[in-house]
Amino acid sequence: MPNQILNDISHRRYNPLRGSWVLVSPHRTKRPWQGQQEATSTSELPVHDPACYLCPGNKRAQGQTNPKYEHTFIFVNDYSAVKEDQAEFKPNDEQGAALHLLRVEPVTGRCYVLAFSPFHNMTLADMSTVEILLVVFAWTRLYSAYVSPSSPLATLAQQVISDHGLLENVPSMSNTQYRYMQIFENKGAAMGCSNPHPHGQIWITSGLPEEPSLELGQLQKYRQEHRGAHLLQDYAQLEIEKNERVVYENDTFLAVCPWWAIWPFEVMIMSKTHKRALVDLNDLERGHLADVIADVTRRYDNLFETQFPYSMGIHQAPLSGTKEEIETSYLHIHFYPPLLRSATVRKFLVGYEMMAEPQRDITPEQAAQRLRDCGGELYRKRGSNASESEMEESE
Repeated sequence: MPNQILNDISHRRYNPLRGSWVLVSPHRTKRPWQGQQEATSTSELPVHDPACYLCPGNKRAQGQTNPKYEHTFIFVNDYSAVKEDQAEFKPNDEQGAALHLLRVEPVTGRCYVLAFSPFHNMTLADMSTVEILLVVFAWTRLYSAYVSPSSPLATLAQQVISDHGLLENVPSMSNTQYRYMQIFENKGAAMGCSNPHPHGQIWITSGLPEEPSLELGQLQKYRQEHRGAHLLQDYAQLEIEKNERVVYENDTFLAVCPWWAIWPFEVMIMSKTHKRALVDLNDLERGHLADVIADVTRRYDNLFETQFPYSMGIHQAPLSGTKEEIETSYLHIHFYPPLLRSATVRKFLVGYEMMAEPQRDITPEQAAQRLRDCGGELYRKRGSNASESEMEESE
C-alpha cells in the first residue's frame, strides 16, 4: 500500500504521460457541500424515440433518413467541426513579433457519428460484450480506412479492409492524407451530450491535436531514456505488481485509477503489452477490449446507481507519422467522469485548477477501491432479473 500518510496530507503527484503535476487534497472530502447539484437520471427512455435523429428510420437534421439498422450505424456528422472542403488560407506576410505571436494554421478533416446501438434506451453499460465488440470493430474498420499507405501499420490496416471491407455509409476517401483520428464519447448532459441515444464521435484531422501530441512526446522521451522500453507497458506491470489502483483486468487489458488521475473516478484502460493501435489487436484481443469497456462502464453506473456521465477517448498511433512516432505509440483509453460525492455532486475544474494546476480530493487508491466494490450485474437489471426468477418459480 502507498504510504498511509498520503491519505491525510496534501501532496503532488507527477503524470509522466503528460509531464505535468496534480495536487491531491484528501482531507477536503470532509468539507460540507452547498454548491451546484446535478439532476439525477431517473426518467426511463423509450426503445425508439420518433424525435431522435439517431434512431433507425428517423430523419436527421438535414433531411437524410437513417436506415433501419440493427447493430451499429455510422455517418458523416451533419454539423462537423472540421470539413474537407473549405476556402484556401494564405497567411499574411507578417513581420516582427506578429510572425511568432500570431501563428495560425488551417485544419481540414472529416467528422463521423457512430451510433452504438439501434435502441434509444441503451448505453455501453447496458450492452453485452458481444454488442460492444461490434462497436470496437467499427472503430477498427474506420481507423484502417484512413491509415497512411506508408505507415508501419498499413499492412495490418489493409488486411482488415480486405477481410471485412469498408464500413457502409462512409464516403470515398479523399486524396488528403490525414494525421490523426480521435475516437471519443461524451455520455450524459453533464458532459455536454445533447442526445441520450448511445453514440460516439470520430474526428479525423490534418494536424496532430494537443493532448495526443503531448503524450506522444512523453512516450518518445521515456523510450529514449529507458533503452527502448514503453512507458505504459512498464506502468501496467507496476500497477499489476502493486495492485493498489487496479479496477479490473483480463488477459490483454488493465483498467486502473491512475496514480496521477485528476477526475475523482478517472480510469485508464491500457494494453498489458505494447499495442500501437486498434489494428494490432486480433479477434480475441478485440473481445478483451469489449470486455473491459463493459466492465468499467457497469461499475461506473453501479457506483451511485445512476447513468454515470463521462468523456471517454482512445489514444493510439497517428494515421500518418514517422516510424518512431508509430512504433512508440501505445493504445490506451481515458475515462474522465465528473461525479465526486454522489449522483448529484460533481467536480469542477475552476479557480486554482485553471490558474495553477489540477487538484483532486479523494486519492486514486480510494477511488479504485470503491469501483472494485461495485462490480457485477448492472444495478438497474437486478430488480428485473429477480422478478423474472420469482415468476419462473411461481410457475
